[in-house]
Parts: sequence; structure tokens; C-alpha cells
Amino acid sequence: MSVLNALPFMRPVHIRSPRQQRRHTLPASEFRCLSPEDAVSVFEIEREVSGECPLHLDEVRHFLTLCPELSLGWFEEGRLVAFIIGSLWDQDKLNQDALTLHKPHGSSVHIHVLAVHRTFRQQGKGSILLWRYLQYLRCLPFARRAALMCEDFLVPFYSKCGFKAVGPCDITVGPLTFIEMQCPVKGHAFMRRNSGFRRD
Repeated sequence: MSVLNALPFMRPVHIRSPRQQRRHTLPASEFRCLSPEDAVSVFEIEREVSGECPLHLDEVRHFLTLCPELSLGWFEEGRLVAFIIGSLWDQDKLNQDALTLHKPHGSSVHIHVLAVHRTFRQQGKGSILLWRYLQYLRCLPFARRAALMCEDFLVPFYSKCGFKAVGPCDITVGPLTFIEMQCPVKGHAFMRRNSGFRRD
């Protein structure tokens, strides 16, 4: 059984009205890991959200090729409406290299970007997607924490989602400075509690 099949919160959410009895239609709402084929859609949303992208198109493809299992997209009727892209990091805090590197033996998941299409903002989709992503990380045996950097005005949002500020981030982008935030996920403990596995 694949990891995704074992996780009920990663399965498609089907929302049907009584009149919608048609077969062979796309699910109304679906969550899945992204692939390199989704890179252009990801880039278009990120570009219109921030203007100056944290990830360029080649970087999006890079991470979706190296570690697609650390991404999560929310699709409405086949259209990408929100996404998260992450990679592994092997140090206690983020530094400039974390912007472009994926460390396969790391235990921290660096969340590079969380973005919601402008048409779907102010609907709580960002916090719902992040909650699902953190639940997913808790089922990955190698994950110990999620880490991200954000500007001051976003600290309350991430705090409500379970992150704690650990101080100024060592990363700067031009004149911008950031706060580093972390959230424990502790994958091994979660899997042992929920798999019936016992170590004697």
C-alpha cells in the first residue's frame, strides 16, 4: 500500500449536489503531490501572488523533480488553486543554501512557498492546505520538523497553524529580512502510534 493510499486526508474529497450524478467527471476537490508537469501552473500562481517569485520556473521544476513527495496541490475540478512546495534540509536553522538545495538525508522539511490563486483567497484555503500538509509530514518517518521563513506580517498566520518563531532568519533576499518559524512533526513517533508496530 502506498503512503498516499494509507492517508485519508490525502484522498480526493468529493463534493456532490443531488443533481450531480454524472460519471467520468473530475472530482470537485482533490489533494495530491505535484509533479514536474504542474510546474507552469505553480509558477503562474506564484508570479501573480508575489510579483517577484521566491522560486523561478526552473527552480520549481528542480524541486518537483527531486522531491515531489514534499509538495502538495489543491485542485478544484482539475484546476490548481493552491499549493505548497518543500524540500529536505539537514541543519537546525535555514541558511542561504536552503533556498536552492534539497538534502535527501535531512530531517527538516523546508517549506519554500505556500500560495493560493487570487480567485480563491479569503476562503481559508491556505490554512486548510497547510494543516493537511503537516498531517502528511507526520506520516513520513524521516520528518522531524517543518521550517519556513516569512515576513513579520505573516507570523500570526503561521502561529495559528502551529509554528513558533525561532528568531531572525539567516536568509535575506535583497533588502528583505525574514523570521524563521518551525513546527515539530516527528514522523517516526506518529507512525509507531498508528501502525500497530511495536518494538520489543
